[in-house]
Amino acid sequence: MTFRMRLLLSYLILIALPLLVLSSLFYRTSLNVVTEQAQKNVYDVVMKNNDVIDTKLGIADQNSRALFVDKDLFQIFNDLNPAKEEELLAADRQITAILSKYYSLNEDVYSAQLWTSYYNFGSSVQMPLGDPVQSDIYKEAVKAGGKMVWYPTYDFIQMFNQPWLENGSIDFRYLFSATRLLNFSHMEDSTLVKLKPDVERPVLTISFKSTVMDQLFEKSIPAGSTYMVLNPEDIVVASSDSTLVTKPFKEDWLDQFRDKDGGTARIKIDGRNQIVSYARSEITGWLSIVVTPQSVLVENLVPVIRTSTLVSAIALSVVALLFAYFILSRITGPIKKLMSAMRSVGEGDFGTRVEVTRQDEFGLLSQRFNRMNDRIEMLVKENYEIKLKEKEAEIQALNMQMNPHFLYNTLNIMNWTAIENNQTELSKMLVCLSNMLHYTSRKDWGAVHLTDELEWIRNYFFIMSARFEGKFIVSYEIEPVLYEEKVPRLLFQPFVENAILHGFSGMEEGGEITIRGWTEGESRYFEISDNGRGISKEGIDTILYKESASVGIKNTISRIRMAYGDEYGIRIDSTRGKGTSIVIHLPHKIQ
Repeated sequence: MTFRMRLLLSYLILIALPLLVLSSLFYRTSLNVVTEQAQKNVYDVVMKNNDVIDTKLGIADQNSRALFVDKDLFQIFNDLNPAKEEELLAADRQITAILSKYYSLNEDVYSAQLWTSYYNFGSSVQMPLGDPVQSDIYKEAVKAGGKMVWYPTYDFIQMFNQPWLENGSIDFRYLFSATRLLNFSHMEDSTLVKLKPDVERPVLTISFKSTVMDQLFEKSIPAGSTYMVLNPEDIVVASSDSTLVTKPFKEDWLDQFRDKDGGTARIKIDGRNQIVSYARSEITGWLSIVVTPQSVLVENLVPVIRTSTLVSAIALSVVALLFAYFILSRITGPIKKLMSAMRSVGEGDFGTRVEVTRQDEFGLLSQRFNRMNDRIEMLVKENYEIKLKEKEAEIQALNMQMNPHFLYNTLNIMNWTAIENNQTELSKMLVCLSNMLHYTSRKDWGAVHLTDELEWIRNYFFIMSARFEGKFIVSYEIEPVLYEEKVPRLLFQPFVENAILHGFSGMEEGGEITIRGWTEGESRYFEISDNGRGISKEGIDTILYKESASVGIKNTISRIRMAYGDEYGIRIDSTRGKGTSIVIHLPHKIQ
């Protein structure tokens, strides 16, 4: 382990140990406070939900009391003849309107009806009740004798014996109801008038969907909590687990809350710490219970505690690290600078220097390094200049070797042309030759624009066409972008010369030479192809790998590799009797 790392670890340990102890104490204390507050908040939510439920159900209870003294209902039932169907229908319309006046504005009420043994009044919702008089709801209301009875959630199909609805899609499958036997009366001239003794007293039934309570609890209780509403007989009225609704709920932990009106407690259920908050309805007597995992209550605040602890740790760490950095920089700073400089020298930057600001051992070491680097840079520069001069001399030698060979062939062709044809075109040939000589006699033998090179090769083809009249034709297929780049001088001449003199030997006409140029990625390619007699494999190997008479081709290959590198050069493909293709590979956009 380095000295720098040892110092850093020492500081970190001195910070970490006390910080760990303090953080643990802070976390436990904060967690306990947060849990108690969260527990109180959940209990408040349960109490408020219970108040909301009581308010909603209390309105239905108050409206039912108002029906006792409703003069219109009294008159309808007191004068109604159940044996006459037309009177029943008329009464149903009137009763439906009266019930709508009391309950239509209460969005939680699913249906409000008056049941008798001979007719069901106020059926604003199509509910196939069968004979409701036989239901437990009706019997409980009659038994209560005018008191409001809150019947817990039940299965509509089972309650009213309607099995044919089992496979149907109904939205009133699970309901809970408030029922009351109505014994109408009203005041008339300071006298209390009651129903006739022989008039059957109807049962008011106000039905609510079980989802009324679900919607209230699901929006208010903490995420991860469960809830249930139980009647005094432990029948589940509503629950976050829909499979429990309408069924009795018997758990041992419930015994401690059954006889209480409200409160909160921390208990273990299935091995997990849970917070149970409960409250009993003053209207229905039902017990609302919310069970919340203790971890859920504090999970939103634990990140706050963790963040505050982390911020404190970071602040202390930053202070300690700044102090450590000041000390370490005085010791390891010069070494780090020297190592960085050595890395740069290793990558080829011999101009790297270390600033000397101290007079101790580190300063002396930096001076020695700078002195050594000066010497290395001087030696590298001298070696580079020698190699560069050697390369330029070799290129010049190859060029000087190539020029006489070309001039000899050209003058020889012009001589034959003058002897055999004796034509006036000789002057034009001389002009072309003059242009060619001017092009090749430039002192600067660097790369030239492709346009200049193609102009020179056209002059060359003119002279050769005059010599071999009608023997061959030339075509060009060059991508426009290549005209903006440079190529080595006399790049194509050796190859087209070889095609004309050797490839078309024995042919009187029909020769074709095509010069193509294209780009692929970072490379340029030029192809000189002909349809001549071709070259054997042995001939290709001789041209590429052995000393041969093809001085121009050998020199061109050498010039390409010297200028661009050994990965560039030419490729020769040839088939005897079909022709030859020479592909020149150059880098892209290298001047």
